[in-house]
Amino acid sequence: MTYDIKIIRKNEYKTSYWSGGTTTQLYIYPENSIYSELNFIFRISSAKVTVNESTFTSLPGIDRKIMILNGTLDLDHEGYHKIKLNKFEQDRFKGDWITKSYGKVTDFNLMMNKGCDGNLEHIKIGCKALKNLDLSMDIKNNKKMFIIFYCLEGSVDINIDGFIKLNEGDLLVLKNNNESRLYNINILNNFEKEANIIKVTTHFNKTLF
Repeated sequence: MTYDIKIIRKNEYKTSYWSGGTTTQLYIYPENSIYSELNFIFRISSAKVTVNESTFTSLPGIDRKIMILNGTLDLDHEGYHKIKLNKFEQDRFKGDWITKSYGKVTDFNLMMNKGCDGNLEHIKIGCKALKNLDLSMDIKNNKKMFIIFYCLEGSVDINIDGFIKLNEGDLLVLKNNNESRLYNINILNNFEKEANIIKVTTHFNKTLF
C-alpha cells in the first residue's frame, strides 16, 4: 500500500487578516496555488470572526463548507437560506452567494473548486480510548483522494504503518498514490483529556492535476 504522508505542525501555518477577523490557511492543493487567484483544487482554513456582523468574501466558482469550532453563528445566504450553527454543526453554500454572518466564532472551512467534492466530519475520542475508522466508504473509483486530520483539541497517535503523533493544532495529510487504498486507520488517545479531530475528505478527477 503506497500513499503520501505530510505532517504540518501548528507553528508552520500562515495567518492573514480579513474584514471580519483573521484566517489561517491550514492546507492548499496544489501546494503552489495562490488563494487570491482561486487556482486551487481545494483549500482548508480556520477563521476567527471577531466582529458581530460580517460579509463573506465573494469566491465565484467555489463550493464551500463551514463547520463551527467554537461559538454560535447565524448565516444568511441572501436569496437562498438561513441557518444557525452551533459547535461542530456545518453548512454548505456557493462562494458567489451574498453571505452575511452574525456572531463571534472560530470556524473551519473547506473550499472546493469545480470538479472537486468533499466532506467534513467531527470525531471525538475519549480519554484513554482507541477509535477505528472505516475509510471504505470514502473511496471513490477513478478519483484522486485526500484524507486530512486536524487535531483541534488534545493529542492523538494515528497508526499508519507506525504511530504518527498529532498535538493540538497539527495537521496530517494523506494522499493516495497510484491505485492504493487505505481502508482502516486507528486513532489512539492515550491521555487524560478528550480529543477532538476534524476529518476532511476530498476527491476529484485525476485530470485536474
